[in-house]
Amino acid sequence: GAQAYAHHSFAATYLEDQTVTVEGELVQFLFRNPHSFVHLNVKEKDGKVVRYAVEWGGAGQLQGQGVTRETLKIGDLVKITGSPGRNPKDHRIRMVFLERPKDGYSYGRRPGETFD
Repeated sequence: GAQAYAHHSFAATYLEDQTVTVEGELVQFLFRNPHSFVHLNVKEKDGKVVRYAVEWGGAGQLQGQGVTRETLKIGDLVKITGSPGRNPKDHRIRMVFLERPKDGYSYGRRPGETFD
């Protein structure tokens, strides 16, 4: 049989013309293909703690950029900026930028940053 390849449209899942920033404690890091995920517990303005699922690149792509399954640890406080999910109740984000304040680690393009 022939091998089949499929990919979903990010535009179908995320509002790519918008950005949000969340800060919280890392509770799970799924380093895998086709997409990795970072899960955070985020304290909302009303004080309620909500779990966010942040979609990232695949393990192969991330390894090529120096990210490994050891880069992030459970309990890390991270700040993530990205495109929000189309359904706000899903608490999903497509990662654009990640920073870990305790040691200055960062990944991606800072909001407003351009490359020539």
